[in-house]
Amino acid sequence: MTTIKHIIADELGIHARPAGQLVKAAGAFKCEIKLGTPEKMVDAKRIMGVMRLALKQGDTLTMTFDGEDEKEAADELERFLKENL
Repeated sequence: MTTIKHIIADELGIHARPAGQLVKAAGAFKCEIKLGTPEKMVDAKRIMGVMRLALKQGDTLTMTFDGEDEKEAADELERFLKENL
């Protein structure tokens, strides 16, 4: 299992457009990907779960990856988070 953490820098937090892009990027991998906070984790491949988190600027997002391509998924999604959120 691989875990990454990211502090949301976007002043709008995770809103519809980046949430959709994040879900699309996560869907390209076979491994199980969860994201959220210590209080609530959701499937990163489901848009409604990601939107329901309502993460705002300054919140710490945790992502966990478990499966055959977890290293590649973690690298790609960490790059996505740094560039977009």
